[in-house]
Amino acid sequence: MAKEEITPSEWQIMEVLWACKEPLTSSEVYKRMQGSVDMSKRMVRVLMNRLNQKDILGYSVDAHDARVYHYYVQKPREECVKEKSRKFVDRYFSGNGTNAMAALLQSFVLTDEQIGELENILKRSRDRRVESADKDGETHA
Repeated sequence: MAKEEITPSEWQIMEVLWACKEPLTSSEVYKRMQGSVDMSKRMVRVLMNRLNQKDILGYSVDAHDARVYHYYVQKPREECVKEKSRKFVDRYFSGNGTNAMAALLQSFVLTDEQIGELENILKRSRDRRVESADKDGETHA
């Protein structure tokens, strides 16, 4: 069975938890989201439960009140971003990363600093490819 994607509403909850870096109750998440998101306290609880079912959040039961759950991140933001990016490329570019990158790059005017960052990312990608080929016993030019 394919992994369920994080919905946009669930992503908003995850942003709160990733930023906090410590376990939070659903009430604490709700309070941190107030004013920026139109979501009821009940909806926050429902979405946090779904994130738990997707193994993105875990929880522990409060030592003093068994009705209170403290939710913690099980999947780092970087891993979720990679999965979401992969699915985006698969869905809209038939899995062709080059076409996806070209479309994104043509949509923005980049600063020299941003171009430098992208060049570093490409270099690291090339280095990983070479390392992988070396491990597999392949030769490269």
